[in-house]
Amino acid sequence: MQGKNGLSHPPIQELLNIMMRLRDPKQGCPWDIKQTWQTILPHTLEEVYEVADAVDRQDAPALCDELGDLLFQIVFMAQIASEQGLFDFQDVAAGIAAKMIRRHPHVFGDTVYADEQAQKQAWETLKQAERDTQATPAAPASFFAGIPAAMPALRRSQKIQQRAARVGFDWDHWQHVIPKIHEELNEVIDAVAQQESAARIEEEVGDVLMGATNMARLLGVNAENALRLSNQKFERRFLRVEALLAAEGISLEQASLEQMENAWSIAKQEEKATNGS
Repeated sequence: MQGKNGLSHPPIQELLNIMMRLRDPKQGCPWDIKQTWQTILPHTLEEVYEVADAVDRQDAPALCDELGDLLFQIVFMAQIASEQGLFDFQDVAAGIAAKMIRRHPHVFGDTVYADEQAQKQAWETLKQAERDTQATPAAPASFFAGIPAAMPALRRSQKIQQRAARVGFDWDHWQHVIPKIHEELNEVIDAVAQQESAARIEEEVGDVLMGATNMARLLGVNAENALRLSNQKFERRFLRVEALLAAEGISLEQASLEQMENAWSIAKQEEKATNGS
């Protein structure tokens, strides 16, 4: 008997059944059968970015669809693990459920926190306790354990700075970071002037970026999200520049820098007027 959604099982079970069928060695899909955690990881990351794009566009139908695609990636990885006798999707769901209950004693228990800051501090303490439990004599917990090396560099920079700040290695105010950023910029200028190696210049530019992410952190800004929004703004304005030039019969390749800058100013003013700022 099928339910109102046309499925013979609850949707999540139907998805799990579909995944098992796709991976069936005899009757499954050849492409799905040969996949590993490593080969599907790029697809998983792509789905995360597509979720972010739907959120940025505030497109609810697209978000629903993209969340489904991301869920499929999770089910895919869990199925591979199940075939190897490591864990299955139920273990994944049970694990995160237990973790959320454990980390929210003020919701699922009798704990009372004085304020949101106290709750955040307790959250970090609980996470550190979990990391310590998972550590072994052969692999002691690193101070930066739990911050994935594969995380986008800008986001990881903020995460490691947040971790260092927890033990007092931090500035007192965001304005105190500005001289450090200027210092790092001067070191880039000096490295270029002295014709240092490309690797050295790259290192100095990285220090500038790290200083900027520290400033963002102290301002309560997510640097990764801020840069993503700035990328979108630049893309949006540049496409408007292209349209304005095309209206005059000028292609981007034909346009002078002055013409592009004039069109950029117009695009910027149009956007400000539309946003009421």
